[in-house]
Amino acid sequence: MRIVIPARHASTRLPGKPLLELAGKPMLQHVHERALASHAVEVVIATDDERIARAADSFGARVCMTDPVHASGTERIAEVIEVMGWPDDEIVVNLQGDEPLMPPSLLDQVAEDVAHHEGAGMATLAAHLESPQQLFDPAVVKVVLDRKGYALYFSRAPIPWAREEMAWGKEPSLETVRAHLRHIGLYAYRAGFVRDYVSWPASELERAESLEQLRVLWQGHRIHVSIAAETPPTGVDTPEDLERVEKLLREASA
Repeated sequence: MRIVIPARHASTRLPGKPLLELAGKPMLQHVHERALASHAVEVVIATDDERIARAADSFGARVCMTDPVHASGTERIAEVIEVMGWPDDEIVVNLQGDEPLMPPSLLDQVAEDVAHHEGAGMATLAAHLESPQQLFDPAVVKVVLDRKGYALYFSRAPIPWAREEMAWGKEPSLETVRAHLRHIGLYAYRAGFVRDYVSWPASELERAESLEQLRVLWQGHRIHVSIAAETPPTGVDTPEDLERVEKLLREASA
């Protein structure tokens, strides 16, 4: 297993997000340390920004400079795969650069999952929702599975829609909420699959939901989804997230 951490400096809500300080270190360093704590044989930071590259060099990370035109982390990883010359059967994990609290065990879990499901082009993880607010929050991506654990669809909408209980603006019960799954944005794929992925055009569904994994389903390929062995905190997207993660990291080191 190899881990690639795509990291961009541009961010609408948090410019320079990977370099923002958390508990005395840039966020990207926390993410890199999480990756090193897994069973990966190599960890690479993929960026198109010299500021991020310099920061990564300062804490000893391996860096691969990539083209700034990439529209997604997966497309950036495809370039890393070619630069590194990894074979088609190499398992590659995509760890986002804004996940400083990602448990290393989940990196191993998602890699093992794709290794054990030859029929899946990629694997990812999910966790049960915990509140009605999450169910209706478009920033929390929901996923629906078939009986074998393969994704039927991912959406920012509250799917499946519990027609009787959620009609007319009713608040669903905690039991109904817990029956829904939120997608955890952690992916594993074989290098050959990533090479195929970047040859496909973005699908209508992908553009509508702004979810790159829908390109895979649109093309008729399968994504296996396992329930995460431990539930990770959400990543950092807002200033409020930054404060919350800062507090958690300082409490953990106290």
